Amino acid sequence: MPESPTPPRSAGPTQDIPRRQRPLVTLEVLRREQISGHMVRVVAGGPGFDRFQPNSCADAYCKIWFGPQGRPIDGSEDLETLRSRSEREHWPVSRTYTIRNVDHQAREVSIDFVVHGDEGLAGPWAASAQAGEPLTFSGPGGAFNPDPDADWYLLAADESALPAVATVLRALPQDAVGHAFVEVAGPQDQQPVEKPAGVELTWLHRGDTPAGRSRLLTDAVSTVRWRDGAVQVFAHGEREVMKSLRDVLFSHRGLERRQVSLSGYWAAGRSEDVFQAEKRTPVGKIL
Repeated sequence: MPESPTPPRSAGPTQDIPRRQRPLVTLEVLRREQISGHMVRVVAGGPGFDRFQPNSCADAYCKIWFGPQGRPIDGSEDLETLRSRSEREHWPVSRTYTIRNVDHQAREVSIDFVVHGDEGLAGPWAASAQAGEPLTFSGPGGAFNPDPDADWYLLAADESALPAVATVLRALPQDAVGHAFVEVAGPQDQQPVEKPAGVELTWLHRGDTPAGRSRLLTDAVSTVRWRDGAVQVFAHGEREVMKSLRDVLFSHRGLERRQVSLSGYWAAGRSEDVFQAEKRTPVGKIL
């Protein structure tokens, strides 16, 4: 199903057929919350929470598996079984989302979705998700944790990576200093974010400029007051914007690869399937 040219999801890359499939976890939708103008939070839990094994990554994400009707599969059969009895075009497909919060006491997992009407696959489902529906995913995966030896931190994202930035900000040392830039459509898309007092959070409003077409993030990172000492960067969002940040960070600022977590979560004007296929080509490579 074609995805929207606006930010289609809230976490990192996806694959319809992972090379190494993690066990499936099936939770039950408990409630849906509208947390900003274009972002919906789905909170899930139930007996399946016992199978959920969180990791220690600040950017933990899961792959939600959707059936041909555009809703998550119910987890009663594994992926190989589902594939074996249907044509490829009807196989379950995944969309990857940041795990925004895990409440072990309440036995709940929260996942945030960018919603732009009926565009995309996961967003429209999240906008209408009802209590009692299944939410089946594999994971969590993840790769990033704040470097405690960094002198300061720089974060940059559009709304597709806002949940990831929020979880990273929450994981920073309480005495951390730095800057975080988040691009959204307007004030209605801002939301409360837990962060250290020494990290300045700036919301960038692109207004009528289409998502993925503005230079707000690039200009903000290019002109930010560059602090002394070693920086650690976490920058995620639209692919071409991330390429422009790559040039700023490596060519202009001379950072080393180990200092930077940089990736594209989506590509303007590309469907999800095309975006994923292009990741294997020069146009899709960021690092």
